Amino acid sequence: MTKEKKGEPITISPPNFQTVEFTIEGTAPYVQNKFSNRERDKMRKTQEAGSTSKKGKKREPKDFQRCYEEATHRTADGQCGVPAPAFRNAMIDACRMAGFQMTRARMSVFIEPDGFDPDDGTPLVFFKKGEPQRFDSVVRISMGSTDIRPRPIWEPGWEIDLRVKFDADQFTKDDVANLLLRAGEQVGVGEGRPFSKSSNGQGWGTFTFAR
Repeated sequence: MTKEKKGEPITISPPNFQTVEFTIEGTAPYVQNKFSNRERDKMRKTQEAGSTSKKGKKREPKDFQRCYEEATHRTADGQCGVPAPAFRNAMIDACRMAGFQMTRARMSVFIEPDGFDPDDGTPLVFFKKGEPQRFDSVVRISMGSTDIRPRPIWEPGWEIDLRVKFDADQFTKDDVANLLLRAGEQVGVGEGRPFSKSSNGQGWGTFTFAR
């Protein structure tokens, strides 16, 4: 442990965080796919059962409406929202195109949540415009097989107020605005987004600033 020398100047400045708010508007459908508590419990029971878990296993009928409801992020009072980290991650990913270090962006940009999903603690930002509808999507899963997955979908025109907390020593407000625009048009949020890690996406989940 080193002792501070008398009169030695301080070179590390304190954090200089500021918050700016944007209203964004969806330019494409937003599709959500929350991992439900029921699926989590089923996975845990399968792992607890070990190698005998599949013996005599009966496939239960699928309740499509229940699956749709379980795939939707809601607060305890029923408000729908998008996971706040989705927008933060999109902004960090957009740094690839803006020439800014992603590792520094991880410490410099945050989305302030409006509430939390009581099931898994996911921080959420609420929709100010738009209502979910059920969307039965045909998806490809392991070994080339397919399945029908009911999911909530918000049609283009959905709106959200985003409060972005940022390090003003790293970004200006204009930097944050432009980074968010790139995130909305080049990365997207939710299922089928353009910058999907598993595919090129469906072009869903894109957004821009509301007019």
